[in-house]
Amino acid sequence: MRPVSEFWMFVADKWWLAFPLFGMVMGGLGAAHNRKEIRARRRHREKLELLRAQGGQLPPAAAPPSAIAPQPVDRLTAAHDDVTHRWLDYELDVSKLIAYPAMSDGRQPLTAAFLRAKKVADNLRPAPGETVTAEQLKEYRDAVTDYEVAFDVAERDARRMKDTAFSDAERKRLDTAKQLLGVAIDQAATPHERQLAYKRVREELDGLIWLSDAAVDELEKKVALELPRERSTPAGPEPAV
Repeated sequence: MRPVSEFWMFVADKWWLAFPLFGMVMGGLGAAHNRKEIRARRRHREKLELLRAQGGQLPPAAAPPSAIAPQPVDRLTAAHDDVTHRWLDYELDVSKLIAYPAMSDGRQPLTAAFLRAKKVADNLRPAPGETVTAEQLKEYRDAVTDYEVAFDVAERDARRMKDTAFSDAERKRLDTAKQLLGVAIDQAATPHERQLAYKRVREELDGLIWLSDAAVDELEKKVALELPRERSTPAGPEPAV
């Protein structure tokens, strides 16, 4: 038991040595940590230099601040498509064009402004998967906003005007075309009646409303539809047994 007692007597007498020893230990740990951090920085710097030497491509964390994630672009293209679909509701529906002819009349200032805004937005629309800069994104966002506003203004004006831009005789032709259009797409009418009505619709609208090829195709598809009709077969004589 004597050696143990002498050890604790030494510790009690030399307790002040704990502070420099503790400092030496912490200093050694700090130096080791610093050396580890220096090596990590050196490896990171060497990796960047290697990437530059291979083609100048940096990892995503070091990418230029102008690079934009695709999510904002997706939202803008969705808004862009929404306006286009709203426009196509008029462009492809002859009945709507008869009711609101200004939507197809490029001579109307507001319609012309909308069509110009559409062209700008279409030209600035990024291709799928294309990475855009902050400046390109802003330019496209502004174009989509202009497109939305221009369409809303043109639509409100077309609904306000209706057929007021036409003479009395021209309005009568539009009314006739509207009535004939109902026959042309009436699935209860005979194919001959529908084809005849369709031909008259085209004649009445000629020179009044311009129909795009896509609108004509859509209308012809509706005219060609025909519901199957059940035909009653007269009862014949019973077969002889």
